[in-house]
Amino acid sequence: MKNNIYLLSAIALVVCFVAYLFGFLDLAIVLVAIFLGVRLGGIAIGYTGGIGIIALGIFCGLKPGEIPTSVILIIMSVIAAISAMQLAGGLDYLVHIAEKILRKNPKKINYLAPSITYFLTILAGTGHTAFSMIPVIVEVAKEQNIKPKAPLSLAVVSSQIAITASPVSAAVVYLSGVLEGFGYSYLTLLCVWIGSTYLACMLSAFLVTKFSNLDLSSDEYYQELLKKGEIVKKESAKKEIIKGAKESVAIFIIGVLAVVCYATYISGLKADEIIISRDSAIMCVMLSIATLIVLTTKINTSKIIDTSVFKSGMNACVCVLGVAWLGDTYVSAHSAEIKEYAKNLVEQYQFLLAFAFFFASMLLYSQAATAKAIVPSVVVALALNENPENAKIIIASFAAVSALFVLPTYPTLLGAVGMDDTKTTRIGKYVFNHSFFIPGVLMIVLSVALGFLFVRFI
Repeated sequence: MKNNIYLLSAIALVVCFVAYLFGFLDLAIVLVAIFLGVRLGGIAIGYTGGIGIIALGIFCGLKPGEIPTSVILIIMSVIAAISAMQLAGGLDYLVHIAEKILRKNPKKINYLAPSITYFLTILAGTGHTAFSMIPVIVEVAKEQNIKPKAPLSLAVVSSQIAITASPVSAAVVYLSGVLEGFGYSYLTLLCVWIGSTYLACMLSAFLVTKFSNLDLSSDEYYQELLKKGEIVKKESAKKEIIKGAKESVAIFIIGVLAVVCYATYISGLKADEIIISRDSAIMCVMLSIATLIVLTTKINTSKIIDTSVFKSGMNACVCVLGVAWLGDTYVSAHSAEIKEYAKNLVEQYQFLLAFAFFFASMLLYSQAATAKAIVPSVVVALALNENPENAKIIIASFAAVSALFVLPTYPTLLGAVGMDDTKTTRIGKYVFNHSFFIPGVLMIVLSVALGFLFVRFI
């Protein structure tokens, strides 16, 4: 590990020196900070964002950009509510229902697995809920002689892309707030995003099922493991549904519906008529939901911070803080050039915005951080104040901020690889040739294409 750190440091210094000679030191610092964070893994991508900001200030004279406060606070409030629901047994109850659906229709696992993780994410606003479904998907796939990599890859990617359609995700709340000022209502945006992304998930499932070799028994490596006795049938751990679990889920669903209804209501109001903004409303409602769950189920609040959802959520907050702040620092310093360049490109080739979203999210590791870093420049570049019709390009391309699967280091992706004991879900030696790449790219391409089709009707 120590040798790796020394090597990474040496490479970073060389890259920065070369960049200095050619006049793009600030961009090199940003990329090196992100690369170092990705290599260190997990929460470290947020840590290295801080180093990047300091380096930009010392060596390039750039002032720190805007801290993505609203995005972080929304994530914190939503995670607070989901953590309370998890401690009350609500997530176990949802997984229990999902498992029953899978086991009742095992042959349709390639469609049901991504559907379940998609709608769990829609409800919860975080893709980390997919963790709980991974062991179930593996066992049901094995029982049907289906390579687990097919349903697992579809399920993991659909849980990421569903963030761009969840009414309580920070990414959706942020972008809908931006676009609302140009005449696009919250409910209309949700309809476009849910319709395009879910249909893309199902089309991707169809294509993977149709053109992939799903026969588990034909996998040579699996057969070797089977002979060695390393593949063991696991009985799914049946968790007892504790008292209050159903109530916690009901309270949470009511809260989500309240957010959607309120956000839809204020979409038609003028700014001076809105007492509580959308961001404030979602935070208030989520904290209120958490309170009601605690009061109703009598859970021990001191244990909430020990839940897996709370830990992953706070991890996400630090990552968004470091990466989005770093990105805004660079973008703000070069906003004029970026706006002009983006305007010329997007005006000629509308689909290029999706490419920008795709590659940025691949590095920034967050749908919300990507939207926050790129959208303000694009709004100006497309002159939305004069041409609000151009906002349809952003709406249609939004799903492309979900390219978190490209680098095989995202937690749910690694979890799927680790929990698949058949080893059909793999990360190749060339990094990008892993089991999630093709289904993921396919899902994003279809989502964007359908998005451009759907926006014609709004």
